[in-house]
Amino acid sequence: MTPAARVQAAIDVLAEWQDADQGLDRVLAKWSLAHRFSGSKDRAAIADHVYGAVRRMRSAGWVSGSDDPTPRDILRGNLLLDGKDPAELFTGVSYAPSSLSESEQSRRPLDDAPRAVRLDYPDWIEPMMTDLPDQALDAMRDRAALDLRVNVLKTDVRAAGASLASDGVQTIPHHLAKQALRVTEGARKVTQSKAYETGLVEIQDAASQAVVELAATKPGETVLDLCAGGGGKTLALAAAMANTGRLMAYDISQRRLAQLAPRADRAGAKVTMLTPVRLKDQYGACDLVLVDAPCSGSGAWRRNPDAKWRLTPDALDELTRAQQSLLRQAANLTSENGRIAYITCSMFQVENTQVVEGFLQSQGRFRLAQSRHFTPLDGADGFYVAVLQDA
Repeated sequence: MTPAARVQAAIDVLAEWQDADQGLDRVLAKWSLAHRFSGSKDRAAIADHVYGAVRRMRSAGWVSGSDDPTPRDILRGNLLLDGKDPAELFTGVSYAPSSLSESEQSRRPLDDAPRAVRLDYPDWIEPMMTDLPDQALDAMRDRAALDLRVNVLKTDVRAAGASLASDGVQTIPHHLAKQALRVTEGARKVTQSKAYETGLVEIQDAASQAVVELAATKPGETVLDLCAGGGGKTLALAAAMANTGRLMAYDISQRRLAQLAPRADRAGAKVTMLTPVRLKDQYGACDLVLVDAPCSGSGAWRRNPDAKWRLTPDALDELTRAQQSLLRQAANLTSENGRIAYITCSMFQVENTQVVEGFLQSQGRFRLAQSRHFTPLDGADGFYVAVLQDA
């Protein structure tokens, strides 16, 4: 495919996503299945166009000059934001987008846009963004870097980096976490590398690793990952515990939890997967309960940009209620002198400090031992962690 044909394909994908009640990744997968002639480089380039456009949908629409931007306007505006001339690709030749009209050849200055448009988020979220600097939100408009966690159950940072380099993946240490590596070259080769296939490294954002470190898991403890999902933080806990003590994982979705078993095998991690019945047996038994709560995901919107456009006030209210419920459940599971590590990948205080403060005010057992907020200005995704100690 030509570069211009890739832009037209991105316009088509964006239009289908806007019309469908599906995630962006599924729409892209559906397009790839229907266009088997496209090569891997074509699919990657189209995905880059689409994700870039969705990350910057409002700002791209603004600079395009349209008050009601179409997918064509958004892709055109996204090229302008990247400093490219859309006229070079909108030629109407072969499979390229049709030539620009006279009105489409203008550009509206982004500096004139309201903050929510300039920094690309829905207007209703504005009250929750006032405590975040423009620089942090602007960083969310760019593609996220790829970070890896070195699995110390099998190797160390130096050896893992050397193994990755032998397969064309260049890395540097990341300051946020002890076992974190930032991929600087060869990101698309990571999952085909020997280091990944043999469990020497896992894909995990540096801030996600840092919040697990702040939970201060110790070898020999009884630890429960209450919202384990696919198990990224569970495996980090296993490494911190050096496969000693007892590590358990639970998730309300047993289908998601099933993804953990093969990952644990590859990593050499000892994890006990719990069913709802077995979870009840752990009440009062855990030294640490890690609550990686379901949330808006606002700290990771550059990885999942469609999520910010799907979020609604009602959905956010439902999430905060679930977060409060999970903290109450975690309290019942925690042993005397135990602790809870409450984690979100959100930058909204309504999901972070407000949830924790509400929980602490509702009972007298726990106290806040420490907390930390991470934003993209720290060099990774947005995360929050609060460690609550049994008083």
